[in-house]
Amino acid sequence: MKRKLSVGLVLLLSIFLALSGCFSGETKTNEQEKPSTPSEEGKENEQEASGPKILRLNNNEEPGSLHPGTAQGTHDSWILEHSFEGLTKKTPEGEIVAGMAETWEPSEDGLTWTFKLRSDAKWSNGDPVTAHDFVYAWKYALNPETASTYAYQLYYLEGGEAYNAAEEGADLAALEAAVGVKAVDDTTLEVKLAQPTPYFLDLTSFYTYYPINKAVQEANPKWYQEADSYVSNGAFKLTEWKHKESMKLAKNENYYDKDKINLDEVHFVIIDDENTSWQMYQSDELDLVYPLPQDVIGQLKDQKNPEFQIGTDLAVYYYNLNTEKKPFNNVKIRKALSMAIDRETIVEHVAQGGQKAAYSVVPPGIPDVSGDYQENTGNLFEANIEEAKKLIEEGLAEEGLDKFPAVTLTYNTSEGHKMIAEAVQEMWRKNLGVDITLENVEFQVKLDREKAGDYQISRAGWVGDYVDPMTFMDLWISDGPYNDANWGNAEYDKLVNFAKTTMNQEDRMKAMHDAEKILMDEMPVIPVYFYTKPFTVKPHVTGIYTPINSYPQFIYADIKN
Repeated sequence: MKRKLSVGLVLLLSIFLALSGCFSGETKTNEQEKPSTPSEEGKENEQEASGPKILRLNNNEEPGSLHPGTAQGTHDSWILEHSFEGLTKKTPEGEIVAGMAETWEPSEDGLTWTFKLRSDAKWSNGDPVTAHDFVYAWKYALNPETASTYAYQLYYLEGGEAYNAAEEGADLAALEAAVGVKAVDDTTLEVKLAQPTPYFLDLTSFYTYYPINKAVQEANPKWYQEADSYVSNGAFKLTEWKHKESMKLAKNENYYDKDKINLDEVHFVIIDDENTSWQMYQSDELDLVYPLPQDVIGQLKDQKNPEFQIGTDLAVYYYNLNTEKKPFNNVKIRKALSMAIDRETIVEHVAQGGQKAAYSVVPPGIPDVSGDYQENTGNLFEANIEEAKKLIEEGLAEEGLDKFPAVTLTYNTSEGHKMIAEAVQEMWRKNLGVDITLENVEFQVKLDREKAGDYQISRAGWVGDYVDPMTFMDLWISDGPYNDANWGNAEYDKLVNFAKTTMNQEDRMKAMHDAEKILMDEMPVIPVYFYTKPFTVKPHVTGIYTPINSYPQFIYADIKN
């Protein structure tokens, strides 16, 4: 039976007293207050009926890369998902529909897919989008010299992994030629898979599978770093990029479906402080804000504010433990830290956005053979202070340590991440006598340090790339590009690889359930909660929708004047 941690009122008071200073002054909102109404200045700036329709948003980080082959974070993908389009795309209801490809046909064995591209597909510079652009883009991402961390998503292609994993001295040209994608002609793309993949069609709407303009890439390898050289094939095109300040998108007049695009422009400010972006929303400088400050989320939810929405999310919030650094090489210490966290307190009183406490890593919303995968998984561990105390004492003794060493928890700059980290810091101090130091850095810095193994504990989150448990389970295979915990387990690898190679849904789902049990028993990562998407949007904005695994989408949004 699960035993709920009893952190009690004293812990709650200590957390909130410690955090109260974060929301003093102008950013603090009284519980009885509602978001301020538009100021007179804001009203004067409202768009007139005859003026352009401009949506104003915040991107909370400077994009790390706006190249489909090297992008890796949500701060990149929000722009890419609106400026590019893959072979398929998804409707607001989540249905996979035609994108650059009008039709597709899989072979009976599921190994060969033939896509027929639409004849009116064009790049933002007027060039036709061809099957050759897809071949070039996929092989570009797989090329080991590109150093794409998302190249593994193309390992489903025949020869994809062999090409990407080629060692120095290998015949790269021959390996590239063997990759299972070719242009039969300008509008016919043939794809050969290494094995049948149930979710392959879903992957074709993911940004690593987007095309790139071959001629543009070959003429200017840095085309994606500035707006004036940027070429894309989606509903919008990049027209301005003031690095670390702002970005502007404009309707792409060469987009085949341009008549369904209502917005003329989308303006992004790049702000990593949720309180600042929230203030801009209140003063009518922004039309939609995501993410929101944690305290504001709770107030808006309590007020049942009509501008506040909570979208579903296919994502998990967790902490990496660098298993190559003491004391996190010890499984007892890893499990003790996890068992000493009161997740219910965090989701109810800190995050406050309807999140669900996580006792596994695969979130709700993915179909199992029957029912929901996460619901079938249930809780794979429990919160238990007494057991945690026992485990950490045994673990330290096994490592020859008299006390817990100096440890730093690193998180990317965000008031919300800070609040959660401070809550966890206090729980570990109170429940285990463990004192840790907190450190905040820019998001890209955090990503780079995780890849280099230059951290001890790091905040992490993962949004599913497609709707299947595999988008989470293959994160932690040995030597996986996103296995930042540097953990490995041969049985786990075996189960995950089996689930990738069988089309029998019952067998593959069982294998992934078994693998997840191993992961949680070893605890190289500590799941905290399953995300939701709490955001605010102005009443004059319509058509925003929230796919389960993406930021709020504005491709079909409109502005009511």
